[in-house]
Amino acid sequence: GEDVKPFTPEKTKEIVMSLQQPAVFCNMVGNWPALHWNVKYLSDLLEGKTIQFRLGLKTVDLVPQFETSCSYVEATLEEFLAWSCGQPSSLSGPFSCYDYSKYWAYADYKYIARIFEDKPEIFQDVRWSDFGFPGRSGKESTLWIGSEGANTPCHLDSYGCNLVLQVQGRKRWHLFPPGDTSFLYPTRIPYEESSIFSKVNVTNPDLKRFPEFRNSTAHVVTLSPGQVLLVPRHWWHYVESIDPVTVSINSWIELDADHEARVEEAITRMLVCAIKSAENPGDGDLWLNPTEVEATSHEINLQYLNKAVSAYLKCQETSVSGQARSSSTGAKQRTNTSCKRKRREIGCEPESCTLLTQECDFPIPKAEELQKMPFGPHLIQVLPQCHKTSVMGAIAVESDSGDLLHENEREHSGKLHCKRKSLLMSSDCETAAHQMHSDCSPCTSQTALSTNDLLDCLVNPRVISLVAQLLLERMRV
Repeated sequence: GEDVKPFTPEKTKEIVMSLQQPAVFCNMVGNWPALHWNVKYLSDLLEGKTIQFRLGLKTVDLVPQFETSCSYVEATLEEFLAWSCGQPSSLSGPFSCYDYSKYWAYADYKYIARIFEDKPEIFQDVRWSDFGFPGRSGKESTLWIGSEGANTPCHLDSYGCNLVLQVQGRKRWHLFPPGDTSFLYPTRIPYEESSIFSKVNVTNPDLKRFPEFRNSTAHVVTLSPGQVLLVPRHWWHYVESIDPVTVSINSWIELDADHEARVEEAITRMLVCAIKSAENPGDGDLWLNPTEVEATSHEINLQYLNKAVSAYLKCQETSVSGQARSSSTGAKQRTNTSCKRKRREIGCEPESCTLLTQECDFPIPKAEELQKMPFGPHLIQVLPQCHKTSVMGAIAVESDSGDLLHENEREHSGKLHCKRKSLLMSSDCETAAHQMHSDCSPCTSQTALSTNDLLDCLVNPRVISLVAQLLLERMRV
C-alpha cells in the first residue's frame, strides 16, 4: 500500500532548482489529500464564507484584459458553483447580473493560510515535502478557482520559481522564455509588485502594434488533474481555464536571486508611485492593480529600498564569508511564500525571508545538461509550440481534446481612486465592466508621448537591472 514516487524528494528538488525550462511532473501527488479539493469539497469546508471573485468578459480583444478592466463580487463557492452550472438559484445573488455565456469568474491568488485560518489541519493536505521542501504545506500555498475562460494576463513573476498542482479541470499554459522579454513588450502599468505584464494579448496579438511578438517562442501545455507544472524563474506565462470549473494550488520557491530582484522592485515601485501619483487622479488612468492595496508614499518606498539593499548585501556577505549552506532540511529550509507578492499587506520584510542555496544567474541550459534530465513518462518537457507536431518522444503535445500526451506513456478592493472604486463595485455590473474595458483600451490615434510611455522606458526590466547594479556598486564602496 506504500505510494512509490518516481523521484525521491532530493532528486525532485534537484530537478526543480536546476531545470530552467518548463516541465510537467506526473505520478508525484497520487496520495495527496489535496487532490480531493474540488469546488464542492472546498465549499463545504468554507461553510458559507464569502471570497472575492474577479469577473471578465469572454469576448476576444486585441488588448489584454487586465485586472483593472474587470468587475469584482463577493460570493460563496456554493453561489459560484450554481452560476457556473447554470442553476436557477444563480438568477439572484452576486452573480445575477453576469451572464455566464458572456463572463468568466476567477477567485485567484487566495492564500490558503488565510481563507482556512480556522482549519489549519487541512494545510497538511498539500505535501510539497515530496518535492524536496520539508515543512512546506498548504500554509505556504495559494488557491485558484475559476470558470471556463478565466485567465491571468501574460506576465512574469519577479521572484522565485513556481510549482503548480492541477486539482480539478484543465488549464492551458502559454509560456515564453526570459529571452523573449523584449518581444512581449513589458509594462509596469497596471502596477503590481513582483509582476511584469505584457502589453500583448498572446492569444490574439495585435501584430501592427507589436510586430516583434512574431519573434517570440511559445511553449504551450494543457495541465490536467494530478499533474504539477514547474514554471522556472522569469518565464512569462498566460493561463486560461478550459473546463467549466478549475481548481489549482501553487507555491513559489524563493531563490537567492530574489534579493537582487527585490532591490529592482523597490526601485520600480518608487519611480512608478512618484510619477503616477503626480498625475491628476481624475484622469481615468487606472494604473494601480487591484492586488496593490494603495500607492505607498515616497518615504515608505525609500525605506523599503534601503531594507532591500541591506538584505542583498547581507546575503552577499554570508555567501562570501560563510560557506554556502548545504541543501538543508527542516524548517530552516522553508521559504516564505507571502514574500512573493502583496508584501505590504502580509507585512513581510525582505530580511525575514529564508534563502535557498542557488546561484543568482540562470543561464540557458546546454543540450548536454538537458540530456541528463530524467525526461520520460514522469517528467515531461514542455517544448516550443513549433515542435508539437514534428517531435515525438518524452515531450508534451496536445491532443484534439487538449489532454497532455507523450509517447512513453490579489481578495481585496483596495484604497483606490474614487472613480475606480465606484466602477469596480458598481451595482450596474455589466455597465461597469464595459466602461472599464473601454477606459483601458489604447487610443490608437494618440501621437503625443504619455507618462506611461515614459514609464515603459524608464522602468523597463533592462534599465531597472542596470540601475540596481549601479546602486549596489555604490553601496559596496
